[in-house]
Amino acid sequence: MSGFFGSISKKDCVADVFYGTDYHSHLGTKRAGLAFFSKEDGFQRAIHSLEDGYFRNKFENDIANWDATSGIGVISDNEAQPILVTSHLRRYAVATVAKINNIDELETYFTDQHRTFSETSQGGINPTELVAMLISEGDDFLSGIENVYNRVKGSCSMLIITPDELIVARDQLGRTPIIIGKKEGAFAASFETCAFSNLGFETDKFVGPGEVVRITAEGHEQMRKPGDKMQVCSFLWVYYGYPPSVYEGINVDECRYKCGAALAERDDLEADFIAGIPDSGVGHAMGYSHKKGVPLKRPYSKYTPTWPRSFMPQNQKTRDLVAKMKLIPNKALIKDGRGIFLDDSIVRGTQLKDNVQDLHAAGIKEVHMRIACPPLTYPCEYLNFSRSRSNMDLATLKAVYELEGKEDINMKEYSDSSTEKYAAMIEQIRKTLDLTSLKFQKLDDLVEAIGLPKEKLCTHCWDGSSYC
Repeated sequence: MSGFFGSISKKDCVADVFYGTDYHSHLGTKRAGLAFFSKEDGFQRAIHSLEDGYFRNKFENDIANWDATSGIGVISDNEAQPILVTSHLRRYAVATVAKINNIDELETYFTDQHRTFSETSQGGINPTELVAMLISEGDDFLSGIENVYNRVKGSCSMLIITPDELIVARDQLGRTPIIIGKKEGAFAASFETCAFSNLGFETDKFVGPGEVVRITAEGHEQMRKPGDKMQVCSFLWVYYGYPPSVYEGINVDECRYKCGAALAERDDLEADFIAGIPDSGVGHAMGYSHKKGVPLKRPYSKYTPTWPRSFMPQNQKTRDLVAKMKLIPNKALIKDGRGIFLDDSIVRGTQLKDNVQDLHAAGIKEVHMRIACPPLTYPCEYLNFSRSRSNMDLATLKAVYELEGKEDINMKEYSDSSTEKYAAMIEQIRKTLDLTSLKFQKLDDLVEAIGLPKEKLCTHCWDGSSYC
């Protein structure tokens, strides 16, 4: 995943873009960048790696003497961006939140025309540079953005700044969000609404799927109407989104509360305490605890002053170490207890397995795990939320392989919670993780907790149902 923030103002906007982008640090892992425009200095850009530090520390010196009236910032999983472009459209900067599944095909398309790629990403071409090249094929920005929509398979949302405007374009099926905020003399566009409040912005507009909006310091106008179809990622509410954020008018933490309550309604288990696996499991645990009337406790505390996010280090051994060291068990609450633990999901299950081992070592009597979403039985085709190098890293696919002794299994029955195969898969995962019991959320309950019609949600990772 990645996240971005942009602003255009009647006065200096550098601080707004700096802090607004920083509020997306939970979404990206490797690279971050800022690009600004001022009449005096033109375009200015800085890009840094986040693999050995945090966004604010990396960019504080860059922006110290900058003064600009428009800018964009992005925190990304992979590529260095924003990209600065000079073309017949004019000079502009672009940042993307994208997963381009046909990137090899598009690379060949351009190289066959003797076009040159100058940026790199993970040993290949830079996806944002590719998007910029597709935009620049248009006669104007709108037709260039339409070209991206028509050519890219996967997902792509964009922020573009020119010398006098900020253009926002949400993915054609709205898989990722863009929200416009406003305050006196300025407008902003953000992936996360949580970036608005401390900067003085109020939510003004939820950009629709495929919608393109031109923004100036005076206001905004629609360049392209939103499409009728939407497939916004459900996992935004389950895990990715920051608790205060709102997508499609629906608050993240309120949804998590409902998810936990839905799990509690289907459970007749007795326990001494409820707990959330930090951080995103906490909202789910609160909903479960309040519904059941069982005390909410913290058998784990997350130590964040020196230990970074567990997915930042790219070496798997180091990543596992960070995941283990940052969660400190509280043995006084754990010993001889019966605990129900809420987590957002099980992807690989490696970190959760270590957590469970720690609980047993601390003397817990029973470990009951409740997962706020259904089992992830299909790899994500649109957002790349799982950073696994192989589909077989998914806990579900490993469990099915252990049951059937072969790969490339049709997962349809394993995705249906009413089947014997589903029950066998869950039992296999339970045994692997050494849990007393394990239950996952029903898909219908998750859809109800979010509050949008299922056809407007991408649920591909759970049932393989979404479309390109």
